[in-house]
Formats: sequence, C-alpha cells, structure tokens
Amino acid sequence: MHFVLVHGACHGAWCWYKVAILLNIAGHRVTALDMAASGTHPSQLHDIPSMSDYFKSLMEFMASLPPEERVILVGHSMGGYCIFAAMESFPHKVSVAVFYTAFMPSPDLTFTTLSAETAEVDLAPKTTITT
Repeated sequence: MHFVLVHGACHGAWCWYKVAILLNIAGHRVTALDMAASGTHPSQLHDIPSMSDYFKSLMEFMASLPPEERVILVGHSMGGYCIFAAMESFPHKVSVAVFYTAFMPSPDLTFTTLSAETAEVDLAPKTTITT
C-alpha cells in the first residue's frame, strides 16, 4: 500500500517521521509532503494567497501518480482540507482517506463550496480607534 501523509497547520512532513518509519518497516510505501510555507517547502507565507496554493504540492503529487495507482490519504488537522480537495479532484486515485483529528468537510459542504463561501468573508479583524 502507498500512504500519503499530509500534515496539519504549523507542521511539516517531519511530524510524520515515526509513523513513516513504522509503515516502511511494515512494507508499505510512504510519501510525506510539505505543504506550502511548511517544513522544507521553499515558499513563504506571503506567497500563498489561497488554500489551493497551500496544498498545490499534494495536487501535483496526485496528478503525477500512474493512472492505475491508488493511495491511502492521511490528513491531520488542517491536512483534512487538503486531502478532501485531493479526493474531489482525484477520486479514482484514492482508495481510502483517513481524517486524523482533522477538519472534515461533508458531502453537502465540499471543499469547493467551502472555498467559495469563505472567499466572500472578510476574515481580517475590524479595529475601530476612537479618540
């Protein structure tokens, strides 16, 4: 089996090192990816205007898989959004998805819908200064 491990916010692929070793010892193939501005990924936070840019490395990896290969996606925390987007884009390449204490959109609230809705919301804090 091929496991693809996706870290959560404020982490990197490094956080999976113990799990990756155990899976390798058990004979499985493991890929742990760094999302944008995380771990050893070369981008900086200001280079990531959207969630799609954040998990672009996962999407590129999924696109690079041979057509017949299926993987087990494992996402932790914010990695749940990443693997959910990969499931939507590459359903034929995913055999199982594991949401390990992860954000998990529902069939009624897909990543695409969630992205569109949050794009309309101004998340910047409002500050009013009065004198």
